[in-house]
Amino acid sequence: MSAAPAGFAALFAPYTLRSVTVPNRVWMAAMCQYSAEAVGPDAGVAQDWHFAHYAARAVGGAGLIIQEATAVSPEGRISPYDLGIWNDTQVEALRRITSFVKAQGVVPGIQIAHAGRKASTDRTWTGGAPLGPGEHGWQPVAPSAVPFAEGHPLPHELTVDEIHAITARFAAATERALTAGYEVVEIHGAHGYLIGEFLSPHSNKRTDEYGGSFENRTRFALEVVDAVRAVWPRELPLFFRISATDWLEEDGWTGDETVRLARLLQEHGVDLLDVSTGGLAPGVKIPVGPGYQVPFAARVKAETSLPVAAVGLITEPEQAEKILANGEADAVLLGRELLREPYWARRAAAELGAEVRTPAPYHRSW
Repeated sequence: MSAAPAGFAALFAPYTLRSVTVPNRVWMAAMCQYSAEAVGPDAGVAQDWHFAHYAARAVGGAGLIIQEATAVSPEGRISPYDLGIWNDTQVEALRRITSFVKAQGVVPGIQIAHAGRKASTDRTWTGGAPLGPGEHGWQPVAPSAVPFAEGHPLPHELTVDEIHAITARFAAATERALTAGYEVVEIHGAHGYLIGEFLSPHSNKRTDEYGGSFENRTRFALEVVDAVRAVWPRELPLFFRISATDWLEEDGWTGDETVRLARLLQEHGVDLLDVSTGGLAPGVKIPVGPGYQVPFAARVKAETSLPVAAVGLITEPEQAEKILANGEADAVLLGRELLREPYWARRAAAELGAEVRTPAPYHRSW
């Protein structure tokens, strides 16, 4: 892993994990676009919108781009309009994106995901309500038959065989991600989606080997990691995104458990923990403010040897630089800020007296 050379901004120091060197520490967090076709042969296939969206951030100077939650199966989509990576047609469309991203000197990553009980909902800008079969929807699945919220459907409680089948889906998606040209895979274990649902006692009421104790609740997550690591090349890094807390006063996943799991994830071949929070239960009180999730990343970094990335209302270059310079994280992940300002990394470099690669056709702006 690389350290910032003396006299250089930490934010623009390269960072190496396994054989992959990311040119800077300004990374793009996975953010759903809800812009794929819902049904038919092009369901889950990346469109022109996706290409333009990711291409703009690559030209904008981000060092690593983690593609939005990409479903490992049709029923694993958050909405019918999510990207998928369960067939070869989807792979071919994604290859166009990774090829362009790499040509800009940027590392392409992909977040593979299963939405669990939070699946089969509408686009966020139309309210995100649950969708029924007549609206391209389906019955969600979960570790337990506990709905996400009032008005949401009762999910199907997964059998052990079905759990194993989903684990195999994650492995198959990983193999397709390699074919599509990605250099980083991130397993989505955060925000109340399927893996997070297994982790939290609030949503996991099982009494078999996948529920109850910490060891049982983390079993599915570690089995997915093992299945993915088995097919993902040793020279390429694997990330895991986690919600470090459910923000519940009782019966939720905690920061202590996050630290404990982080150590296990590293033992199982995870190279970096992407530390977020929340998303498991609606209506919880979250003390939102600038950098409000950074302390959770900082704790994992302080108490384990697993590298971490921080996310959550990181909006200003000086703020991001201090997070890295203070040793609270190894990289920062920007989400909404990169939606507002695709060229944020270029502005940050100018403000911090650093440099970021500029495409040759833009040489007039040097």
